[in-house]
Amino acid sequence: MYFESLSEAITSKGNPSVLGLDPKLEYVPPFLREGKSVSDALYDFNRGLIDSCADLIPAIKPQSAYYEMYGAEGLDALRRTIEYASRAGMYVILDAKRGDIGTTAEAYAKAYLCPGSDIDCITINPYLGSDGVKPFINECIANDKAVFSLIKTSNKSSAELQDIDIGAGKPFYRHVAELTVQWGADYIGTDGYSVIGGVVGATHPYQLAELRKLMPQTFFLIPGYGAQGGLAQDVALGFDSKGGGAIVNSSRGLMCAYQKQNDPENYKTHTRNAVIAMRDDIMQYVRK
Repeated sequence: MYFESLSEAITSKGNPSVLGLDPKLEYVPPFLREGKSVSDALYDFNRGLIDSCADLIPAIKPQSAYYEMYGAEGLDALRRTIEYASRAGMYVILDAKRGDIGTTAEAYAKAYLCPGSDIDCITINPYLGSDGVKPFINECIANDKAVFSLIKTSNKSSAELQDIDIGAGKPFYRHVAELTVQWGADYIGTDGYSVIGGVVGATHPYQLAELRKLMPQTFFLIPGYGAQGGLAQDVALGFDSKGGGAIVNSSRGLMCAYQKQNDPENYKTHTRNAVIAMRDDIMQYVRK
């Protein structure tokens, strides 16, 4: 239930990382773009990336904005990518950061977490309060899905709002963390983790360690590793005492690994090598 299948996939593959699929057309090797529609170019790139490492990495995380910006063609590529990854046995996290009031949140939840959807989990924005979160939780319970809720994000300006002292030295993000624990308290999966996970950035290691202690039954999605500056020893702070409960995202560092070698023809090989390097880098710091 909830995050159990993700936990099992991480254990099976010995790899707590997720392939972020955030393609721009300029990321796609030229030979894959020639004579193709936007949809086919993005999808063929993603399919090659998935093929290169599906046996090594448990999950993908497409960011919906990178597809939405290309209109209907981009959304078609997103749909096909999700279906292909699911058929390959990968856990699918859609990074859409949806959040709205009441009935609108319910509509978003039904759109992404409906029965038969290949999306296993979606990111949500909790900063509208409980009536913007509970519709997603309800769909998760009904359809065996999960959500990751933004708590402390990896971007530099997150402190402008998330670190505001709301009294007695308590930052706003900690209040959101406490609410997240409360919202999921009655819905704990067989693996010991709540239906609602948390997004906590690797670029804030102090807060990551703090929130891990505060949220022992919350599964973490940790962005910010690699290109954004987060180090393996930083992300390790987000794992629980058993070495579980977290998955670390890398997007450009894996998708565009071929660019460092200036070798687009062999992009799949370079992504596979980057996945292995990322796994080994992180696991040297994670407690077993």
